[in-house]
Amino acid sequence: MKLGKGVEWSAHTCALLALLPPGATLPGEALADFLGVPSPYLAKQLQALSRAGIVTARSGVAGGYRLARPPETISLWDVTAAIEGIAPSFRCTEVRRSGPCGASRAECSGPCTIAAAFQRAEEGYRQALSSVPLTNVIAGVARDATPARKRRIVAWLEQCAAGPV
Repeated sequence: MKLGKGVEWSAHTCALLALLPPGATLPGEALADFLGVPSPYLAKQLQALSRAGIVTARSGVAGGYRLARPPETISLWDVTAAIEGIAPSFRCTEVRRSGPCGASRAECSGPCTIAAAFQRAEEGYRQALSSVPLTNVIAGVARDATPARKRRIVAWLEQCAAGPV
């Protein structure tokens, strides 16, 4: 399974937005600058997050993005699904029915062992990501960041956030 960079960028974006005080927003360009990623590409990810109800956008002088709901209700699966979609990674094409020794329709009444294994793996993957709320991500970042980095992040948020900080 290979995920696009947008999933990583979006997860970091959501974790950063979770640090904002109520009513505050961050401009998309500031978010892209913080992550060191192209602003137009992050804008596409923010649109997908907005369509999924994960972030909300406010226009105008104090415009920008903020989480649409509390961070404890947003999981890494929510972010992944918003960016990559919910289609399974493995798509069975019933190749077992092809070729000179292909199985008959009657022999293919249920999923094959291969498709069933991939389905179980997909369910486990989704369940694992669903069990990780943004609050856990934020706690991990806070645990791993040095005091100096935490101060830089707070100062950056105070400088860039629009609205109450």
